[in-house]
Amino acid sequence: IKQTSFWFHSKPLKTMIINLQSKPSVENVTKESVTFASNGIQLKGTVYKPKDLTGTRPAAVVTGAWTTVKEQMPGTYARELAVRGLIALAFDFTGWGESGGDSSKRYIEDPSVKTEDIVAAVEYMVGRQDVDKDHLYGLGVCASSGYMAAAAADNQALKKVALVAPWLHDPKMAEEIYGGPEATQKLIAAAEATAAAKEPTILACGSTTDETAIMFKAPYYSESDRGLIPEYDNKFNVAGWKPWLSYNAQASAGRIEKPMLMVGSDSIALPAGATAYEKCTKAPLEKVWLGSDVTQFDFYDRADVVEKSADAVAEFFQK
Repeated sequence: IKQTSFWFHSKPLKTMIINLQSKPSVENVTKESVTFASNGIQLKGTVYKPKDLTGTRPAAVVTGAWTTVKEQMPGTYARELAVRGLIALAFDFTGWGESGGDSSKRYIEDPSVKTEDIVAAVEYMVGRQDVDKDHLYGLGVCASSGYMAAAAADNQALKKVALVAPWLHDPKMAEEIYGGPEATQKLIAAAEATAAAKEPTILACGSTTDETAIMFKAPYYSESDRGLIPEYDNKFNVAGWKPWLSYNAQASAGRIEKPMLMVGSDSIALPAGATAYEKCTKAPLEKVWLGSDVTQFDFYDRADVVEKSADAVAEFFQK
């Protein structure tokens, strides 16, 4: 395991934010709206490309944190990779954002569905004439790190995988995070009841006023200049608790053997998950660990952190 550490000794007095909203365009990058199918459902995506593109280029599929859409951190990182010379796709998963899906099953955080969507996104990229198919990679941020790792473990088209601020829980960790076995069983029971009902129970994701929101007063998700943007669904189908809490992101560790990069810090939301995955994985693993003042949400849009992370990912992919 190769590890590099960068220490940010003090947080800027005014943190600079970088996202698609604060910086709508960047020099020398173009974008293309695309559509592709996953299990018969039409998914919407955006491909970011270097403006000087000729021939083929290395490429990446980029995915973000749970409940998020392509205009949030997936798009930010995809565009940053394009700045660094890659073609990169960010897309909306089934039932989220602009993508299709059964109206009764929208806003469900289902890792298996999202993993299948990643595989479909990879197949789409393989079919593009401007993509170097021998240099196609996957980048997962936060919760989708587990989905991306699982897709990469079982898909030969992805040659390397990078995980930024990885959230890699298993059912036991989920119990500890969500209040113990009794609390998680209540959430699973609520999920089963919603799945059986005529109309799903929908909660807000982020809010500063709605105490039923699943991320009440959470940074990023409840801030309009950060994650709480108009494109964000900001909805959580209670049926999603069951697949989310029962998911084992650690399972792919024993299967994946291709090169992997983890970018994080000691202050990410679930460092125990990253540590456990590192101990079990067969993958040749490199790590770039930032200072302990760098939090989970900083990886989403804090300018210096995103730029440092994107630098590390692009260098890893292109070497």
